[in-house]
Parts: sequence; structure tokens; C-alpha cells
Amino acid sequence: MPARATTRRRHLGATLRKLRARKGMTLEEAGQLVGVSKATVSRYETTEGPVKWLVVDALCREYGASGPERTAIVALAKDAKQQGWWSSFADHIPETMNLMLTLEDEAVREDHFSCVYVPGLLQTRRYTTALQQANEMRRSPEEIERLVDIRMRRQEILARPKAPHLWAILDESVIRRVMGSPEIMHEQLSHLLSVGGSGNITLQVLPFALGAHCAALGSFVILGGAEPSLDVVYVDLHIGSVFMEKEAELNRYRLAFEYLRAQALDIEASRELISRAKEDLKDATSDH
Repeated sequence: MPARATTRRRHLGATLRKLRARKGMTLEEAGQLVGVSKATVSRYETTEGPVKWLVVDALCREYGASGPERTAIVALAKDAKQQGWWSSFADHIPETMNLMLTLEDEAVREDHFSCVYVPGLLQTRRYTTALQQANEMRRSPEEIERLVDIRMRRQEILARPKAPHLWAILDESVIRRVMGSPEIMHEQLSHLLSVGGSGNITLQVLPFALGAHCAALGSFVILGGAEPSLDVVYVDLHIGSVFMEKEAELNRYRLAFEYLRAQALDIEASRELISRAKEDLKDATSDH
């Protein structure tokens, strides 16, 4: 099965399972309501085989899905066989990245908290290259170039007519950590200042002076669907990537993001801090 179909089916199945659980129905009860077998409902909740969007639509209605929820899920079912732009890179990226790209391709908003690196959607090409070169997994120049190309292609979603809204909260360490060289970092900070003024990108900085905060343990992304119930949390751990979609997990990360948004500097003060970090780099470069 093509990578795109696999990841979209995985997301579709997980979403249908969540809706059925929310309604408190068994597989058999759901099947009886829409005229299909228990086995068919079970198959729709997995990545096995094709799906009929009319059945998906009927299930959504029986599960009490809202209008926007149903529209988004039916669209997911209709496009289950379509391959995304990243299908040509499928042999070079892990399945978790396939899923991330699928979710990101459909997101209406992305809430990022970054405590180590600039979020991928906001990285310059040279910053991304330096990041890949610093990875403990040694890669050939060709492999690094391929991964950098993928990241640059990802950024095209921000230029779409209906681009998702990206809200990024950066720990001050992100703008102070020199990646590659002072020159590369200076360019990256200039890029942040440039895109931060875009209508669909909001940037805030969490200053060192704040001390401990509610997300001190790591970075995360909330990928927002057409409805809050379709949200997914993505956490990139050193041992692998984790996707969370249970309501309790979602609420925990939503609350953390709200606290971080309240604790971070406002937009103008954040721009001033990024500008100061940029000037400090310029001064450091001129001293050598």
C-alpha cells in the first residue's frame, strides 16, 4: 500500500475508533446501525483494505459527530488512496514521519513549543543542514541533502491560500543556541523576525528569567483538526516519536500550551529579544 494511503488510513481508523468510544458503542452495535458487519467496522478502524466514504459518513452520523468533524473525516476517507508530495521520499523517511506529514497536510493550525531547536517549518535551509550534520546518526551528504529537501518542501504549507495558523513558543535557549555558525544563526534569527510578521504565524519567546515552567521536560506540537476532537499531539522523543489523541492527553498538552502562552513574552517583546540575540551574534562575529 502506498505510504500516503497507509498513513491516512491509520489516521482515519484512529479517528473512527475515538468517535465510537466516545459514543460508548460496540463494534457490533455500530455495524447494525449502518447495515454492515462487525468485521467491516473493525476493518475500517484499522489500516486493512479500502473504505467506502458513504459508510464512513453513516458511522459519523451514528456516532453523533458534528458537521465539521464529519466533513473532515469523510474527506479523509475519500482521499485515502491519494499520495502526498512526500511519497517519492517514502524510502528515506520513517513511518512516523509519514504520519506526521499526513497530519500536518490536513491541519488547520499548529501549536508548537520548542525548547531545543527552531521548529522545522521556520528553519532556514542552512540551519536545517547544520542540524542534520550535528545528528549522532552519521549520514552521507546525499542523505542530508534529501532530508533538508523534505523539510523545505514541508514549509510550503505556510504559503497555501488556506494556510494553517502556526503559533510557535520558543524557549530562549532556541534563539541563543548557535547552530552551525554565528553567520548561519544570524540568518536564522533574521528569518524568524521576517516570518513573525506574517498573518498566519505568531511567535513568542519564553525568557530565561522565567525560570522553571510547565513544559520544561520537552518540546511538543498540537496538530489542530477542523474540530478540537480531531486534534493530535506530537512529541519527538530521543527514542522515537509519539502521537497522542486521547482526550486526557490532549487536554494536558492544551493546558500546558495555554500556560506557556500566558508566561511567554508578548509578540513585540519577543521580537525585541530575538533582535537582541541577533545583535549579540553580530557583535560576537566582529570580535573575531
